[in-house]
Amino acid sequence: MKRKIIHIDESKCNGCGLCIPDCPEGALQVIDGKARLIGDLFCDGLGACLGHCPEGAITIEEREASPYDERKVIAGIAAQGKAVIEAHLKHLQEHNEETCLRQALDYLHEHGFVVDSAIRRSKRLPAAQSLGACPGSQAVSFGASTEGVGAREVQELPSRLTHWPIQLHLISPHAPHYRGSDLLLAADCVAYTLGGFHENHLRGRTLTIACPKLDAGQESYLEKLTSLIGEAEVKTLTVMVMQVPCCAGLMHLARRAVEQAGRKIPIRYLVVGLLGEILQQGTL
Repeated sequence: MKRKIIHIDESKCNGCGLCIPDCPEGALQVIDGKARLIGDLFCDGLGACLGHCPEGAITIEEREASPYDERKVIAGIAAQGKAVIEAHLKHLQEHNEETCLRQALDYLHEHGFVVDSAIRRSKRLPAAQSLGACPGSQAVSFGASTEGVGAREVQELPSRLTHWPIQLHLISPHAPHYRGSDLLLAADCVAYTLGGFHENHLRGRTLTIACPKLDAGQESYLEKLTSLIGEAEVKTLTVMVMQVPCCAGLMHLARRAVEQAGRKIPIRYLVVGLLGEILQQGTL
């Protein structure tokens, strides 16, 4: 179908990312140093991002594009917390997108989210799940993780950690154990989720850990990773993150560090599910 949709002029885009927080649909990402539309079906063509581009790289055009899919959009947004959901619903309301608003509210209703705002005065949703409950912080019980394994066996599993410290704020990129090593950058929660983390992923690698959601002072993270790649000359970089949206920041950080270091190395990523399964893996 032919419809209005945003257009990004890559020759003007400097990759600053200022447009991303102001896209209520989450349709934009910085990829390879440029803001990009991740899919036609995520862009409603209303242009909320236009005024936030300092380079004037974003415009509205009319072209053949996949239909906007509100249910897929709200499914992605629902994982990002109350503020993002409320901003998206308000955006639809302000632009009189009644059909999309109804689809979004129906999706939230079906999945047990509660909308406590003036946006939905006409229909209250069941109090099954707080709108502000991000999947990264919700309490979930999985049952016994050591079923069929004796406590003594668990205690005797060997650690594959070869150095200390490991928190990214605390490490020194110049420490001898990092030089020429295969580096693993893991989100804090990964090791607690994967039963075989030490044997299957840490063995033979050096380690540093970080939390892209809770850690402060993350400017130094980019500097240290850049130094590990450019000066310590790590051979490979593996990034392990959880399935929650905030964890994706570590992959973006790794990509930027390689760009700044000016030294290309293989970057592998793994996305870990809450039950300890590998949901996705590939290269950056």
